Amino acid sequence: MSLNPEPFESIKNGNKTIEIRLFDEKRQKVQPKDIIVFTKLPDKKEKIAVEVIDLAVFSSFRELLSNFDKSKFGHSDKMTLEEQIERQREHYTEDEERRYGVVGIKIKLIDRLPDNVNI
Repeated sequence: MSLNPEPFESIKNGNKTIEIRLFDEKRQKVQPKDIIVFTKLPDKKEKIAVEVIDLAVFSSFRELLSNFDKSKFGHSDKMTLEEQIERQREHYTEDEERRYGVVGIKIKLIDRLPDNVNI
């Protein structure tokens, strides 16, 4: 999965522990204990790996964002719920949100990859 520089660095620094995505066909295949490799946009040269700890599926961004502390998403305490939702609108439309629902992928940065995983 690709990430913009800010969320990439937030995960890398251990500040962001929940990645928000649509619960589309690709994300429906994600399971706890899976390894996800994030690549940093725009050049995709830097990569980090995380382990999926759990999935939190909701029907809307409002519902997902309301159920966790803002810091879990790498958001400032000063950010309002409306601003958090607006940030998701930069990537996903309301129609996509209604069609798929959303998922909070709870993650843990991996220091050492299993032998069978290359990044």
